[in-house]
Amino acid sequence: MQVYNTLTRQKETFVPLSEGHVGIYVCGPTVYSEPHIGNARGPVFFDVVRRWFTHEGLRVRYVSNVTDVGHLTDDADEGEDKLAKRARLEQLEPMEVAEKYFWRYFDAMARLGVRRPDIIPRASGHITEQLAMTQMLLEGGLAYERDGSVYFDVSAWRDYGELSRRNPDEQQEGTRVEVRGDKDDPRDFALWKRAEAGHIMRWPSPWGDGYPGWHLECSVMSTKYLGDTFDIHGGGLDLIFPHHECEIAQARGAGKPFARYWLHWNFLTFGGEKMAKSKGSLALSELLEEHGGVALRFHLLGAHYRSVSDFSDESLHASKQGLRRLHDAYAAVSKLAPTATQSQNDPFAPLRARFEAAMNDDFNTPQAIAVLFDASREVNAKLSRAGDTGAPAYAGAAKAFFDDLARDVLGIMGGQAQSVQDDTALLDGLVELVSAQRQEARLRRDFATSDAIRDRLAELGVALEDTPEGVRWKRGEPKGKVSG
Repeated sequence: MQVYNTLTRQKETFVPLSEGHVGIYVCGPTVYSEPHIGNARGPVFFDVVRRWFTHEGLRVRYVSNVTDVGHLTDDADEGEDKLAKRARLEQLEPMEVAEKYFWRYFDAMARLGVRRPDIIPRASGHITEQLAMTQMLLEGGLAYERDGSVYFDVSAWRDYGELSRRNPDEQQEGTRVEVRGDKDDPRDFALWKRAEAGHIMRWPSPWGDGYPGWHLECSVMSTKYLGDTFDIHGGGLDLIFPHHECEIAQARGAGKPFARYWLHWNFLTFGGEKMAKSKGSLALSELLEEHGGVALRFHLLGAHYRSVSDFSDESLHASKQGLRRLHDAYAAVSKLAPTATQSQNDPFAPLRARFEAAMNDDFNTPQAIAVLFDASREVNAKLSRAGDTGAPAYAGAAKAFFDDLARDVLGIMGGQAQSVQDDTALLDGLVELVSAQRQEARLRRDFATSDAIRDRLAELGVALEDTPEGVRWKRGEPKGKVSG
């Protein structure tokens, strides 16, 4: 298995730290507002990563945090705490805000088929550990205290910049906000911040009341649950600097080797622009209501995680059309063989090998999906051959293939696609009902009515085929204007 490691800027063979086990930490949400579609790309991708490792026989411990304190509005060391600001706007306690959007986020993830992390640590629940790491860095000469705040001394850590490939001497802070005057160096970042008067999110510390720095939280929570060294750290491309760069410096400065492989997903754009929470029309809850979780999940997996993916009505429509073709093929084999069966002479073995190669090449989900489309074309061709006595056995193998890879690995079929399957079952029943009426018209030699029913179904995108075994149908694009 090859993965692209941001730390080395190249693909590397993935070798778990402990044989048979994989430890993954992914930076989770700051729970202060409604999630948008851009917030879904990373969780959906890493859900597939987790599923693939499990499919390959590895035991996974997946940790994804929730930031409920310390993430300031300018993503650095200035501005208000995002939770506190939202609490004032909604006239709630900060932890009420955290609870409210925590559940909104994970409810949305559930609808996308994203399985819950094994551990969901909260920043506010790990203050003791964050104070301990801060004290350790102070004692090691890598941090200093100024008027109740503690800062990491970037000049004392020679490897700072190793992940982002930025030269510390060329880095400039304060291009967006005025640099704090209590820092020795503008590049330094906060481990612990002094709580100003009126700041309601505060904890006692050896340096006075305050709250933890955003970067410190993840260094502490990842190593607490995965160990001082662990396999994979994930996050969005925009977190490489400063967040992940600071995480590495803190953890290694405290004597923890930290993550071995760094995986970052690229941006989701809308009309060429990076997603932002200001784009209300892209609120995840609204999109889920309109399109369903399976369609959104499938669309997000249609681009490689390291590529920019543009989200638009046109691209989503194309994805839904493709997903429908896969579900139609799955419905057809499920009807012929409700139970999945896989024999020694598996006709899908070459396709399985191609799927495996795609996933082992840095989790190439677009190529894996292309294999599913090839399988659906083979299925349609095989089942369209009249009088094929091997169809039930073949359908059982096809169902096993789709269940194993499309359902269990990619999460776009079966239980994860229940609403789509419900729609398919409804359509099956309606088409069979209309087909029966058409057959009765044919038996009465009322060919005008029979042809009218067939033509009307074709207008709706349903093609009927008369075979010696009976009438078969398949769904495609509507052939004409559909009236009411």
